[in-house]
Amino acid sequence: MATVSAKDVAALRKATGVGMLDAKKALEENDNDMEKASVWLREKGIAGAAKRSDREASQGAVASVRDNKRAAIVELRCETDFVAKSEEFVSLVDAMAAKVAEEGADAISTFTDEIDNLRTTLKENISVGEVVFLEAGDDEVVDSYLHLQAGRGVNAVLVVLKNGTEELAHDVAVHIAFARPLVARREEVPAEEVAAERATIETISRNEGKPEAAMEKIIEGRMNGWFKERVLLEQAFAKDEKKTIAQVLGDAELVAYAQVAVGS
Repeated sequence: MATVSAKDVAALRKATGVGMLDAKKALEENDNDMEKASVWLREKGIAGAAKRSDREASQGAVASVRDNKRAAIVELRCETDFVAKSEEFVSLVDAMAAKVAEEGADAISTFTDEIDNLRTTLKENISVGEVVFLEAGDDEVVDSYLHLQAGRGVNAVLVVLKNGTEELAHDVAVHIAFARPLVARREEVPAEEVAAERATIETISRNEGKPEAAMEKIIEGRMNGWFKERVLLEQAFAKDEKKTIAQVLGDAELVAYAQVAVGS
């Protein structure tokens, strides 16, 4: 049996929320493989949906600017919350987003000196994070949503729709900000992830003693729930949970969306 370190046990406990003995046994049964141990715990019904341990969230701010059919999001990263909320820091990321919305993503390179000066002034490691530029075409609109916290943007979303309205694009952007879908459509979920989840759900269902005659229907139902957590068009609309995002869009088509959140 593999020797398990206290550090690995602690990491698995943090990722799954299980007790120390369960975490230790899961690692022993799976040769210290963290991912396999997480799945094993789910299959045994000991842990809920597997949680992957994240790196410690970085600080920073995001800014979003929409200029007619062009829109941009810029993320500026730093080390502390204190710096992220400072006037100089927020002003710079706002200026960067405005420039990118006007000229495109390459415009971010013109801010090298300003970032260097801010590093010196604020005495922190400051760097550019994600940069997004979207432009609506013919019969398309773009709108945005920016969630503010303590005077700085922390969660920004852009949405481009075809044959839709700016108001609808904004409503979808607000939904995305809080629902945080991973992809727009089911077919965009990697096939290997789908296969792995299906296998895990089948194991869980069998361990629960579900009837064989209903097994496929049970698996499909649970897979649909799994997809709804990840796929934008299948999510229940935040303003009216009786409708999916696809139903809310109606004849409008989702062309593109982007989300940038501090620490993600």
